Amino acid sequence: MFGPALRRLTSWFVPASMVALMSAGAVGQEAENAIPKSLGTFKHPEDNLSDPRKIALGKQLYFDPRLSADKTVSCATCHDPKHGWSDGRATSAGVGGQVGGRNAPTVINSAFHRFHFWDGRAATLEEQALGPIANPIEMNLPVEEAVKRLNEIEGYKKQFNEIFGGDVTKECLAKALAAYERTILSGDAPYDRFKAGDTSALSEPAVRGMKLFFGKANCSACHSGPNFTDFAFHNIGVGMDKPEPDKGRVVISELEGDTGAFKTPTLREVARSGPYMHDGGMKTLEEVVEYYAKGGTPNKYLDEEISKLNLTDQDKSDLVTFLKEGLSSDTYPMHEKPELPE
Repeated sequence: MFGPALRRLTSWFVPASMVALMSAGAVGQEAENAIPKSLGTFKHPEDNLSDPRKIALGKQLYFDPRLSADKTVSCATCHDPKHGWSDGRATSAGVGGQVGGRNAPTVINSAFHRFHFWDGRAATLEEQALGPIANPIEMNLPVEEAVKRLNEIEGYKKQFNEIFGGDVTKECLAKALAAYERTILSGDAPYDRFKAGDTSALSEPAVRGMKLFFGKANCSACHSGPNFTDFAFHNIGVGMDKPEPDKGRVVISELEGDTGAFKTPTLREVARSGPYMHDGGMKTLEEVVEYYAKGGTPNKYLDEEISKLNLTDQDKSDLVTFLKEGLSSDTYPMHEKPELPE
């Protein structure tokens, strides 16, 4: 069996500094603001460089329910700005009221991620973008049918021709959606201002919680870096006491040590994106902190970083205050649904 430490090394590694520039000017100011300084930079794929028109097109597609079989579900249905770019449900509902087995992860700052979905089965945003459209319990529309529909909408056909030089294809559909998703960014929160020298940016309880987060509570062992995630996969015990637990990353990696492991989510805007965990089983951040404090759920593959914590009630309260107050940005990307083409 591969141990947790080896699993983290084999699951993902990428240099901390990557070079990129964000285009400025198109889908409304919210999508074209510069990358928050606190986040660093990310790299656009060479075959899908940022372009204002492409981003505007991707935004329309993201909010358009015509990309689902019954024309009732859009990407924004499960990844809604009003719910932290998740949907406020434990597990998401797709066409026909079908309910999946996993919580809809936030797409905030997904531009920085090396893997996508809870199990990391997509390596790029372009690859990720088409998955929910075709998934039978999400949008349930074969990608070929989605392409056909879009080619029958004059407003879309015209944009694809202007931007990509031809009619709609699945490759260009994926590129447009991914280009827009790379503009969903959040940073420069009170925590960032505090670290930059503004000692008034955090309240005293939040400062205590921050010290616990990076200290005794050991949260930063996995929730590290500017996005508060190591982008790796960990078994923290959630659901492992069920008769048939979700196997998580192991289905993709085929490494035994990845059994029950799921991608570490970003904690940016975490106060907005509950419920929490891959199964949505924890409604509040208070529940999450309590779960970690007790040491998770014991199982054969439990990550080595998970252990019982000696936290007082005040400690737990301060941690929650830091998560809510410190990581919620005043420049939260509350994107509005655009006018859709006919």
